[in-house]
Amino acid sequence: MATFLVILTQTGPEFDRSKPLEEQSGWDEHADFMEGLVDDGFIFLGGPLDGGPRVAQVVEAQSEQEIRATFAHDPWSGTHLEVASIEPWVIRLDGRSS
Repeated sequence: MATFLVILTQTGPEFDRSKPLEEQSGWDEHADFMEGLVDDGFIFLGGPLDGGPRVAQVVEAQSEQEIRATFAHDPWSGTHLEVASIEPWVIRLDGRSS
């Protein structure tokens, strides 16, 4: 398994910038999907970045292709969120394990 930093953008045609995340169409289905990815150990950190339409996710996966295939199952894929970038990330400092 490798660690990746995934940046998603809130740029899909159904994303309404005038509404908070919890009021977006399909929120419950999207939230359930994302919580499942955390429960499965795929995502171990994630959330919106302050001040813009970007979301950062730190994931563990075999490859970029696995990440794209997994996020393609998100009910918000293409409608609310799009994968902007996937970068391999070597985490050398992690205070959470202290």
